[in-house]
Amino acid sequence: MSTIKKYSFQVLAVVGIIGMSACSKLEPKLGEPNQIAPITTGGAPTPPSLTAVYEQLNGLSGGQGNWFAMQEHTTDIVMGPTRGTDWDDLGTWRRLHLHTWDGDHNQVRDTWNQMNGALFQTTLIAETATGATKAQGQFLRAYFRFLTCDLYGQVQTRPATAAAKEIPSVLTRSQAIDEIIKELEEAVANLPAFNRANRRQATKEAAWTLLAKCYLNKAVYKQDPTKPDGPYTFAKADMDKVIQYCNLIDANPLLDIDPYYWDNFTWENGSKSSENIFVRHNGGDAAAGNGAGLRWHTSQSWHYKQVPDGWNGFVALSQFYDSFEDNDVRKRDSLQNYSRQVGATAGFLIGQIYAPIAPAGQDRNGRIGEPIGPLKDRSGNPLIFTKRASLTFNNEATGIRFNKFPLNPATINDGGWGSENEFPFFRFSDVRLMKAEAILRGGTDAETPLAIVNGLRAQRRVGALGSVTLPSLLAERGRELYMEGHRRTDLIRHGVFNTPVEERPGASEGFKVVFPIPTVSLSSNPNLKQNFGY
Repeated sequence: MSTIKKYSFQVLAVVGIIGMSACSKLEPKLGEPNQIAPITTGGAPTPPSLTAVYEQLNGLSGGQGNWFAMQEHTTDIVMGPTRGTDWDDLGTWRRLHLHTWDGDHNQVRDTWNQMNGALFQTTLIAETATGATKAQGQFLRAYFRFLTCDLYGQVQTRPATAAAKEIPSVLTRSQAIDEIIKELEEAVANLPAFNRANRRQATKEAAWTLLAKCYLNKAVYKQDPTKPDGPYTFAKADMDKVIQYCNLIDANPLLDIDPYYWDNFTWENGSKSSENIFVRHNGGDAAAGNGAGLRWHTSQSWHYKQVPDGWNGFVALSQFYDSFEDNDVRKRDSLQNYSRQVGATAGFLIGQIYAPIAPAGQDRNGRIGEPIGPLKDRSGNPLIFTKRASLTFNNEATGIRFNKFPLNPATINDGGWGSENEFPFFRFSDVRLMKAEAILRGGTDAETPLAIVNGLRAQRRVGALGSVTLPSLLAERGRELYMEGHRRTDLIRHGVFNTPVEERPGASEGFKVVFPIPTVSLSSNPNLKQNFGY
């Protein structure tokens, strides 16, 4: 039985660690008080370094739970099945898939604490620094406000100069999106232009991408909070703003659809990708909390006997897998200098699984440099990943697995933790698809959605579509952006987040498009009110 990883974040209070028994790796397990709430006496805190503020992004890119799980496990793409007692984790993954969470769900609570810790840190920079440093702080605060607004519908705020005992005020969802847009539009003038070398920092193009996202989702955030699932009314003026910002990004000659999809995700994506606009670097020392995060994304899905070994957890829903054409490079492709060493393709893993095989008599997984052969499961049978998996009853081989971020083979004999993949928060193909959607929703531009989508598909080795509708665009966004943290927001905007999916046969309640404020946090700030329906 493997142990549960417990990572600590910089917080404003002493935290209690909650234990949980499971055969999985789940992090963090922090019983934290509300991180932006008054918890001590004294004057205003000292601003952190800008580097420390950027490190708040590690909690987004560096794990398989919390924000990432809330954005992906609640959707039509990924599921966390229980295998005996493995991955039960007191039902945390099932509740995300079934939309049965409440204000006491551990990941709902932990993500809220993480977001508010980041808001506290970014505010100290955004409101006390000057020039380019201030602009970066503003961008980062706007980004974490956007994520908090999107997930929870309320955003706590307190001036950087306020004493720690001061109770934060609360922005409604409608107020929050207005403040986010205002701050980004103010910051962008003092941010540098994207030049690839600064992809790990805030740039004009990163700010414009976030502004495009704000305007594209503005109708959702302006919705009556008692009817959060819509229907939504998308204003032409907002869609024209999406197009405006997408065109500004498109004007940068260093950004283009990469002719090879997997250049955006491998261990060489820092040098090869022509799409990644804003990223978090994941190479380095995992124990220090500043890297190797994308090892988690391999580990949570891969079998124990693959190389590197995994924890045999999450699977792709078969209906999503079936939405890809067989020749779509995003579905599966052999990678040069990778597949012949590791035994795996990029994309999805299904059927007989291959890996380096340990020499006879050695009780361990194989290692890079040893011959590739067919793997066997723990009972000695061929390890064959099946197409379907159950939410609750599975063996070790059920379900399609992910390989979205192929790790550097040179690091794999040491577990792959040093692989220097970068996690893309913003990518140029997303920008192009946002523009296509804005035109479909009434915005004006000389390009057509069909030309935009088919231009992207041509680079992904799939044929042209005869027409593009909002449902077909949503499907294309899924195929292009899966496991990058966008899917829940996309499904909500298109009005289908609550519809039944594989292993969730019934529609969920409409109010579930917004997560609840954690129960413990309501008691720490009287200005917070529980969201409608909870």
